[in-house]
Amino acid sequence: MNATQQRLTAGLEALGKPVYTWPGALTKANRDVTGLGKTHTLDALSVGPFGHESGDAIVRVPEFVLVVEATGRGSYARTTPDRFGFPRLLRTRAKRHFGYVTGDLVRAVMPTGRWKGTWSGRISVRARGQHSLATPGGRIDVCHGNLRLLQRGDGCGYRTRPEPVPGSSWKNG
Repeated sequence: MNATQQRLTAGLEALGKPVYTWPGALTKANRDVTGLGKTHTLDALSVGPFGHESGDAIVRVPEFVLVVEATGRGSYARTTPDRFGFPRLLRTRAKRHFGYVTGDLVRAVMPTGRWKGTWSGRISVRARGQHSLATPGGRIDVCHGNLRLLQRGDGCGYRTRPEPVPGSSWKNG
């Protein structure tokens, strides 16, 4: 890691901009002094030298953090294997069916039936138009006519999570 850091620092300094590096022990010491927990967000707030004696402090801690997860864009495979690995069925070459692609965020308004109501989530498309919608309660089948596009699937899933508040049960380390 040290060799990588030195090469990266030298390469960035060659661009003519100032580059500063600090050891991880300084970040941990800053977290300990300020009473912050061990998360990536709070580590980013604690990087670098603090003038604790002169009153340097972290003024605000974020309440929520955006979490981005890779969800993919479907599969390139043109067959679906059975449990032994043999081809079970052939998939179509087209990824878009009835205007939707696997991973799109949609809202489904189901007027009647077992799943009556309004549902939101990511879909897995099927060629026949009866798509599969992933909801917090599980998967349901919805007809493409009952869907409304909220966001095109970009291969990522987005959600927010609360950041622990200073003073609650912090885990330093």
